Amino acid sequence: MSVGDRLQTVRARIGEVAERSGRDLASIKLVGISKGAPAIVVAEAIAAGLHDIGENRVQEAAPKIPEAERLAGAEPQWHLVGHLQSNKARPALELFDTIQSVDSLRIAQALSRLATRPLPIMLEVQFARTPDRYGFDPDAVDEAFTSVAALPNLQLIGLMTVAPLGLTPEATRAVFRTLRDCAARIEAQRPGMAALELSMGMSEDYEIAIEEGATIVRIGRAIFAG
Repeated sequence: MSVGDRLQTVRARIGEVAERSGRDLASIKLVGISKGAPAIVVAEAIAAGLHDIGENRVQEAAPKIPEAERLAGAEPQWHLVGHLQSNKARPALELFDTIQSVDSLRIAQALSRLATRPLPIMLEVQFARTPDRYGFDPDAVDEAFTSVAALPNLQLIGLMTVAPLGLTPEATRAVFRTLRDCAARIEAQRPGMAALELSMGMSEDYEIAIEEGATIVRIGRAIFAG
């Protein structure tokens, strides 16, 4: 199958799950994760109608983004979804429209200090207790949200998570439900605030994520694995 065919298949499946769940399809954004895919393949996805694309690493994205845009003749929205080191904050601001993976107050402060435009960001919430995973503890996300929301030049638009590996479908569902509850708790404390985005669900578990309220799903392998 071509990239365009796989993209169409994923979109159709998202539509089926949305209908089954009583969700409005327009409320669910697909971000195609192009980690490891060459620029020419990313350009094919853009030409096939993929409007939002995510990359995990600044160093991989730096040459790929301008080349993919040149080949496609279009400029999609770019999302950083991987861990951001503080020394990569400046190039990240130049490359990405949204940074979904703000995983510490230190990174948020660096982005706030360097940003020259209102930058949409999301807080990454971490459910895996391992040293190689980054993010805010679910129990600490309310306090973190308050601290980050007070920083200038940032638009704090939602929460993001990656479900830990090896979970059963029921345990994965519980992770997504907990993130949804975190967002609801934050919203309840701030009447009048716009509803928070929930970025959760990847190729293996996006259907569960949609059922649990995801507004953004991040799908890589199902689109780009040829």
